[in-house]
Amino acid sequence: MPFSWKLKSVAPHDFFISLDIDAYFDHEHEPAEIPEKGMLRPLSLTHTDALVRIYFNGDPENPSFQIECEEHLSEDEVAEANRQLARILGTDIDLNPLYEKAWDDPILGPLFKESYGFKRMSRASFFEDALNRIIIAQISHKPTARRMVYGVREQYGTRLESKFGRLSAWPRPYQLVGAEPASLKKHGLSLRKGEYVTGLAHLLVSGEIPSQYEIENLLPAAFYELMLGIRGIGPTTAQDLMMFRNRTDAVFPSHVQKGEEKGLRRWISLSYGCDPDNTDESQFQELIRSWQGYESVALEYLHLNYVLGEKARRMKKQSV
Repeated sequence: MPFSWKLKSVAPHDFFISLDIDAYFDHEHEPAEIPEKGMLRPLSLTHTDALVRIYFNGDPENPSFQIECEEHLSEDEVAEANRQLARILGTDIDLNPLYEKAWDDPILGPLFKESYGFKRMSRASFFEDALNRIIIAQISHKPTARRMVYGVREQYGTRLESKFGRLSAWPRPYQLVGAEPASLKKHGLSLRKGEYVTGLAHLLVSGEIPSQYEIENLLPAAFYELMLGIRGIGPTTAQDLMMFRNRTDAVFPSHVQKGEEKGLRRWISLSYGCDPDNTDESQFQELIRSWQGYESVALEYLHLNYVLGEKARRMKKQSV
C-alpha cells in the first residue's frame, strides 16, 4: 500500500471545474483522466524529490484531497508537501468573502452561480511558475510549448520512477545556474529565452532578489515592481505571475502602449462594457470595488468564462 494522507480544502471548492483550463496542466497530464486516475505531480522538497498522485473527493462542500506517495515521508516532509500542494490546488483560498462582497456584481455574480467552488491552480513555487511562463511565452501551439517545458525538466530536473509512473521533477534554481543558455536550444528555446531562464535562476541562488518565500508574501504592488526588474519578465508576465501566488489580492497597473491600454486592465474594462482607453483610475477602481482584497480570485472567474466561451465557439464551429 502506498503511503497516503488527506489534505483538506476550504469550502467551497470544486476542483473538477479546474480541469477545463488546459493552461493549469503540464505535458504529462490528461485532464479528462484525472477524476478517475488522479493527478501525478512531482514535488521538490528540501531534502528529496517526491512523486505523488492526487485524488479529489468530489464534494465541493466538504472538499479534501487524498495524496498518495510510494515512499514514506516524514512528518516534516508531509508538512512541506502540503504547503506546495496548497499552492498548486488553492486549498487555503477562501472564496466566501468574495462571494459575499460580489454576489450581486453584474459580471461576476452569474459566474459564481455557474461555477460555484471554482479555484485557480498554479505550480508549486514562484520559480516553477516563472520558468513555465517564460518558456511558453509567444508560443501559440500549446502542446509544443508544454513539451518545451518538459524538455528542460528532463535535462535538468531529477528523474523520478515509481509504480505511479516515470516523471522528471521541475528543476530547482541551483540546477539551472550553471546551464549554458545555448544548451536549451535543443528544447526549442531561443538563446534569449535560455538567458532569461538561467538569469532568473542566478538571481534566486545569489540572493540578488528575495527568496521564493519572501516573493510569495510581497504586497502586490511591490511584487509587480520586482518582476519588472527581472530580465525576461514584462508587464503582462508580471501580472500573470501575480495571479499564480497563494494570495487572493492583486493590482492591475495601467500599461499603455501607443495610446492603448494593454494587459489585464484592458480585459477587465472590456468585460464590464467599458472603453479601456477612456477609463481613468477612479473609474477602473469603481469597476472592481467589490473585488477588494480578492482581485486575483475574481480575475480567474473571468478567465474561466473566457476559456469556456472559446471552447463552446470551437465546438459550434466544428459542428457546422
